[in-house]
Amino acid sequence: MSKCGATGHNGDLACGFFDFVMTTILVLYYSRHGATAKLAQLIAHGVESVPGCDARLRTVPAVSTTIEASEAAIPVSGAPYVELQDLVDCAGLALGSPTRFGNMAAAMKYFWDGTSSTWLNGQLAGKPGCVFTSTGSLHGGQESTLLSMMLPLLHHGMLLLGIPYSEAALMNTNSGGTPYGASHWAGVDGSKPITADEKQLAIALGRRLALTAQRLQGGAHD
Repeated sequence: MSKCGATGHNGDLACGFFDFVMTTILVLYYSRHGATAKLAQLIAHGVESVPGCDARLRTVPAVSTTIEASEAAIPVSGAPYVELQDLVDCAGLALGSPTRFGNMAAAMKYFWDGTSSTWLNGQLAGKPGCVFTSTGSLHGGQESTLLSMMLPLLHHGMLLLGIPYSEAALMNTNSGGTPYGASHWAGVDGSKPITADEKQLAIALGRRLALTAQRLQGGAHD
């Protein structure tokens, strides 16, 4: 809960009417070449288009076949690495990964395999979530990758959101964008820019997630 910081004549906080609950949405992604990161930023933009909502961008480190740690404790650039406390703090979650043979990337799977304590404590249960992805080819497994990311969220008891066909771009897109979540067709060399339809759908998904989280959070305080 945020306080306005004002004080009354007796020195006590005099916010009262101005108190509000900030709704924090975790936008968690893995991005090897930047395409999924760009989608994450668009979803964050959609989240923050809702007054009172804040997007917290986080990523996961790459995994290696060697036993020794292969990544620095702090990323060289981009979003910080996620911590389990981020899952506790958030009111909603947008989860993104590039496809790896129709599945989420190993780095993201590795992170979720380590969330047993969060699961046992039900710290994501009842919170809304959504998913997003990018692929090198148009039929490179976008929908199966989105579905693979839904599985751990379902086990955590989250409420999954997609993109409704009331979003006109979903019917008109000739690139990425699915009812299961936002997506981007990056091309084999990753050079394809995010299209207007992909951008519109990613922002719409972020906004829908934020509005849903805000309503659920508000209902919890009624």
